[in-house]
Amino acid sequence: MMRAVLVAILALACVAAGALHAQDPANASEAKQAERKLAELRAQIRQLGEELKSASGERSEASDSLRELETAISAALEGIGQLDVELAAQSAELEKLDQRRQQLTKTLGRQREALAVLLRSAYALGHNEELKLLLQQEDVGAIARVLAYHRYFQRARVERIDGLLVDLKQLADVQTEIADKQKQLMDLRSQREAEVATLESGRGERQSLLQTIDARIDAQKARLALMSRDEKSLLELLERLRDLFADIPKNLDGSEPFARLRGRLVRPLPGKVRTAFGGTDESGRSISGVLIAAESGTPVKAVARGRVAFADWLKGYGMLMILDHGDGYMSLYGYNESLRKDVGDWVSAGEVIASSGASGGQKSAALYFELRLNGKPINPKSWLR
Repeated sequence: MMRAVLVAILALACVAAGALHAQDPANASEAKQAERKLAELRAQIRQLGEELKSASGERSEASDSLRELETAISAALEGIGQLDVELAAQSAELEKLDQRRQQLTKTLGRQREALAVLLRSAYALGHNEELKLLLQQEDVGAIARVLAYHRYFQRARVERIDGLLVDLKQLADVQTEIADKQKQLMDLRSQREAEVATLESGRGERQSLLQTIDARIDAQKARLALMSRDEKSLLELLERLRDLFADIPKNLDGSEPFARLRGRLVRPLPGKVRTAFGGTDESGRSISGVLIAAESGTPVKAVARGRVAFADWLKGYGMLMILDHGDGYMSLYGYNESLRKDVGDWVSAGEVIASSGASGGQKSAALYFELRLNGKPINPKSWLR
């Protein structure tokens, strides 16, 4: 779109410059009317370019916002997936702990029953139990061992029960801890789901906005197509007028034709060529001219005598100056920070026409320079001094 607008401007400037040489009083009125229509069409194209620029900016912002929302949704869904994995692991751990608790509870029950039997027997027999054990044994050593075993089993049973109680207490604590963590994970999952719902709502709004902007851009493109047809009709009219003026000398001031100036054109800037003809600029866009290194504010000079055909801001080129040198030759000077001439002004070779800069969204100051013949770019390398 940017190049299409530039080509349209170049075509308009080229034929308009030819029409501006009109000297036949009989056709003056028609020429003025064509020029007026051309100026109006130029203004409409400029306005449409601004509208398209604005719409493209809005679409870019909406697209960036949509990208951020979709990235956030993806991250949130990934987080929910991770939470589900953690919840499954915690549930499995709780299941294992519950099985372990059941086993310990059964063992504790058996140990308590055994201890109860032991205690009831000891209570029923009283101290006579030990006496009976003594009477039943003839060996004193055996008697001591029996008594020791009897007391040992009592203590061991009690210690076993105490150990089981400790294990059950620890299991209960771990179960409580895992249950609390599960609740936290479930709460976090619910929060993430709410975030996803909010983000999904925002994504729907951004998608709707993008559709609205796209519809507006399509309408603007349709308007541009209509204007292009009008432009074609106007160009045909101006072409007929130029044919009428063909017998008027093109070099009224006796200046040398541009075609003979190959290798002798004034350099627009003293800087070195940073990007050669056909290379790519900072944005990676292929260029039809050369990029010359320059400090901001460096005077930009006309390469030859000519007339200002365009002096305004143009997307991708910033503050742009176009000079018409006659015979279909034009020179373009872009990325300027300021323009010092207006449309229709005549300039001489070496005359300052602008100040270099970094307009048009450039990262660093430079001069974008082009030469064109009948609207087609030509390599300026062999033309400059």
